[in-house]
Amino acid sequence: MDAMNNRGQNNKHDTLELEKSKAHIIVEIIEYIPNAVVSKTIIRKTTGNVTAMSFDSGEELAEKITPFDTFVQIIDGKAEVVIDKTRHYLNLGTGIIIPAHKSHCFNAKEKFKMISTVIKSGYED
Repeated sequence: MDAMNNRGQNNKHDTLELEKSKAHIIVEIIEYIPNAVVSKTIIRKTTGNVTAMSFDSGEELAEKITPFDTFVQIIDGKAEVVIDKTRHYLNLGTGIIIPAHKSHCFNAKEKFKMISTVIKSGYED
């Protein structure tokens, strides 16, 4: 995913992977932007990707379905994720696997940050 706010503005610098062989404070690699959902690529490969995302309070990502399992972990705040119409409330440090081919969306009742990991290789369904 590219860094993008809800108005569709991209920041090309944010589409680069994080610097390798350097320690990063993950919760600090992405900032909150008012009225926006922002993403920062940590690793992007053809076999999968790892992305940090921040959601300002009141923001959401529309319902979608992806062909791969996705693991998300909350690194700041609290989040609501809806998977196949079931609401899950995730606190700091909590993670959940979103199954492939299941509808899901994210709602920010308060601002939060998360790491999303998608592994595309070896998928068997």
